[in-house]
Amino acid sequence: MKLTPFAKILILALVAVGIFFGVRKFLPQNTTTNTSTTEETTSPARPVEEEAKKPSTKSKTTTSRAAFSYLPPAPVNGTLKGVVELGASGFNSFIINVDAKKTWKLEKAEFGSSLVYENMATDDDVRAGLKNYIGNMLAYGVVGKDIHFVVSSGALKTPETQKISKGLKSLKYFVNPVTAEQEGAYALKCVLPASYANEAFVLDIGSGNTKVSWMEAGEIKSGETYGSKYYQNNVSDQAAYDEASSIAAQVPASKRKICFIIGGVPFEFAKAIRNGKERYTVLTRPEDIKAEGGKQKSGLNIYKAFADETGCKTFVFDWDANFTIGFLLDLK
Repeated sequence: MKLTPFAKILILALVAVGIFFGVRKFLPQNTTTNTSTTEETTSPARPVEEEAKKPSTKSKTTTSRAAFSYLPPAPVNGTLKGVVELGASGFNSFIINVDAKKTWKLEKAEFGSSLVYENMATDDDVRAGLKNYIGNMLAYGVVGKDIHFVVSSGALKTPETQKISKGLKSLKYFVNPVTAEQEGAYALKCVLPASYANEAFVLDIGSGNTKVSWMEAGEIKSGETYGSKYYQNNVSDQAAYDEASSIAAQVPASKRKICFIIGGVPFEFAKAIRNGKERYTVLTRPEDIKAEGGKQKSGLNIYKAFADETGCKTFVFDWDANFTIGFLLDLK
């Protein structure tokens, strides 16, 4: 039977209505809820500014570090005293205020000063340079008899130091040579607070050698191993690590809770993370430090050896301390 055009249109309309109601039967009935869910799922990310306000656990883990809140006592009715460390390429000088109980406070410090090494071709040049250097300390308020000169065990035999020593003697100043053992003892007297004597040791990582010291039965015990320039003497990292570990093993177990650390390489590691002008900076763990250059890599190797062997987790760098200040504290 042939359908008329009108019949065809009517059939198509009925089919369309049937499809509409059939599809609607399977659609969710609460369209409002569905729309809300869809909008939440596809909403754009929060602005960076808003995200920055949210606390980030990851950020805290990677950037936070331990703090050392100890505050040393201040000297009472103290006297200004100065000490100068003679090195192969310059001077380190320190002026402290120290009282009768050997309580001290750093007043002024200069590191790596090379002014007195310039234009010193003759003995007269040496004397002139030293007079100027000493004059600056006198101008600060240090009495002449309270200015002392120390030459470290690592720089004792250098030609530059010998020339300076001769010039100082002509000015009636005595140059005090110290051994590595004495350096370790002086470092402890300067760095180790009395309240930590029963639980801590002291580590001084120098260029020529490393000194470790601690208190035992009322006496200072010390040991010596390679310095941070051992790589220049064809010493392997493994050999330096092994010897440093054997020295570290001598530190009593009861003294390994905290290590007070000083020296050139620790200074560089502390400088990278120092918070403002804090007196004490807790160093980053050895495995998390990226060393640059041979000296830092060697110093880090020694630091790691002591950390591994002692199990100490807290190495505290003291910004004001130097073994030569311990020399001043040891004077009668």
